[in-house]
Formats: sequence, C-alpha cells, structure tokens
Amino acid sequence: MPEVSLSVVLITFNEEANITRCLDSVKEIADDIVVLDSFSVDRTCEIAEEKGARVFRQAFAGHVQQKNDALQFARFPYVLSLDADEAPDDELKKAILAVKKNFRMDGYCFNRLTSYGGQWIRYGGWYPDKKLRLWDRRKGQWCGTDPHDRFEMQEGSRIGWLPGNLLHYSYSDREAHQRQSDKFSESAALAMFRQGKSASFSKRYLSPVFRFFYSYFLRAGFLEGRAGFDIAWISAMASFKKYRRLYQLQQSAREDAHRS
Repeated sequence: MPEVSLSVVLITFNEEANITRCLDSVKEIADDIVVLDSFSVDRTCEIAEEKGARVFRQAFAGHVQQKNDALQFARFPYVLSLDADEAPDDELKKAILAVKKNFRMDGYCFNRLTSYGGQWIRYGGWYPDKKLRLWDRRKGQWCGTDPHDRFEMQEGSRIGWLPGNLLHYSYSDREAHQRQSDKFSESAALAMFRQGKSASFSKRYLSPVFRFFYSYFLRAGFLEGRAGFDIAWISAMASFKKYRRLYQLQQSAREDAHRS
C-alpha cells in the first residue's frame, strides 16, 4: 500500500491559549489541517490560519455533530482527530509517520496522558486513557451522548494500537476543572433528559459515592496527592449535579404535564 496522506481535524472555540502548541505538534505528520471553529472571539482562527490550517466556521451543534461535520472538510480519508488542548508526543508522532507508510488497520488507538495543574496524572482512572483517534473516516462516525463523544468504527473494522502518548493539557488548576465539570454536568443532564433517562434515588446519591471511591481508592488516586483528591471529589460532585439536574428537569416536565 502506498503512503497515505493524513488530515488532522479539530473543532475549536476560543482556544488561542492552546492552538499554537497543538498545530506545531502535528506539522511533521499532517498533509492537511482542518479547523472547524464555533465563532471564536479571540485569535484562534487567526493563529490557525497563520499555521497553515484551513479554517471553517459554523455555530456549535453539540460535540458529536460538530465533530462529524468537521470530518466533511477533510481532504483525505485518513484522519487524526484532536482537541485543541492535545498534542502527540515524539514517540506517538514517530508511530504515526510509520503507519502512514503502511496503513494496515482501519483505525488506531493510543493512550492519552493528562496534565492537571502542571502535574501529569497516571492514577485515579485517568491513565491509560485509551483513545481511538486515527482512522479511515469512511469506516465510522462520531457517536455518544454530549458532551462525551466517541468514534465508532463499522462492524468488522480492524483496530490497531500505537505506542506513545497523546498529551492532554487539560486544567490549569482546580477552579478550571470545576467550571468545566459544571458545564459538562448541565450538558449531560439535558442530553439524558431528551433520551428519556431517569434519575433514581440510587443514581443521585449512591453514584457520586461510588465515583469518589473508585477514583481515589480503587484506582489509587491518592498517589497523586492533592490533585488526586480534587479529581475524585470533582468527579463525584459532577455525578451528583448531573443526576440532580436531570431529576429537576423530570419534575418540571411532570408538573407541566399535570397542569395541562
């Protein structure tokens, strides 16, 4: 099989703090860079264009739909999908360059390593965070429940694994994590409500307890020190807030139905 050309595809919104690092990290492996932006008000688009990316704009349609829409702008069928706060390390870039010369599988997974307040997190359930991000886009699509998207390959697709890490520069501090968690909890609750899912007593009150216990004890989050505790606590509170909000939406729907 001849060497394939690779499109790197991102969706963005106000990512000027991250976009340079991300695009610089893929300049050796990308033959095409696509950025689908949700009308950023900072310099995200300007920086992306300066770095050689083809920039397109559309209103945010949800994580799943936005990422599927972004794929339509890729010049090539072989795609590496990244978030703006991610960057492949040198080992992963070397592996991707080798795969381009012999793309034997339909898709490839690799591990993601996350930085939390400048600390690389290897415990608490955050590593190895296996991601399927390199694939033939003709053989799958983005699925999942917003904001938790995932790429699903067609049945029978062959999936390989690559060494190295996708470096994820996530939260600068605990407050940034809390803000994002609250945003995602609201988004997840709305998505679950539209799907008709329920918020039982056990989900509202037992799920948060299990989430903390799993992250901090079962997955040894305590080995990360304060960061491990913060991650476990915010994860538990995210579960509580998600199901509490879902319960509130269900109660409001019942009251509206009763009044009508």
